[in-house]
Amino acid sequence: MVILPAIDLKNGRCVRLLQGRAADETVYSDDPLAMARRWHDEGAVELHVVDLDGAFNGRPAHADVIAEIVRTCGMAVEVGGGLRDDSTIETLMAAGVSRAILGTRAWAEPKAMARLVKRFGDRIAVGIDARDGFVQVKGWVETTDLRATDLARRAADAGVATIIYTDTATDGMLKGPNIRQMDQICTATPECRIIASGGVSAPDHITALRALGHPNLYGAIVGKALYDNKTTLAAMLAAANA
Repeated sequence: MVILPAIDLKNGRCVRLLQGRAADETVYSDDPLAMARRWHDEGAVELHVVDLDGAFNGRPAHADVIAEIVRTCGMAVEVGGGLRDDSTIETLMAAGVSRAILGTRAWAEPKAMARLVKRFGDRIAVGIDARDGFVQVKGWVETTDLRATDLARRAADAGVATIIYTDTATDGMLKGPNIRQMDQICTATPECRIIASGGVSAPDHITALRALGHPNLYGAIVGKALYDNKTTLAAMLAAANA
């Protein structure tokens, strides 16, 4: 499995939110580029970047920072947060991101999702954020009546190659991922690469994910545990490669 350190951007800083609540913010660095270089130096080969201002406001606010991270950090960088129009995605693609992550738009505009996949191929990913198995959108502030597995299947049928699944109830809680939901998502879309997110905070959690035995479980995103020194990237990488 690949371990993707997370960099969440808000007001130009590297932050973490507790379960996606904008008011429950911890600032970890005023220099996101330096943080990206740190993860590269510690062995990461891929990075997960979220423009939180974009997720809440519907329009990315950190395009220049993201472009600089891509240009200088030497890693594949996937980006999500507010990618709700074609021009924003075109800008990210031109900047060299490895994957642009559709979230709310994948739920709201399935035809646009399919069209973008035809245009950009496997550089279009879908981020599914869910609580109790139901999709959440618009920065987790709205819960829909669509099951996460149904959206995953819809994305797979549109040709999406990578799905990032976040269990919002476990995100930032440092208690481990929702193993049952990860099993269901992997089973529903065997043709897609699945990246786990939410609660992944210890080497044992990586071991538990791998024990599911799904060959399409491609990677896991780790955020708060790294920033709070609950674990190290080296330890997570060792568990992923054991």
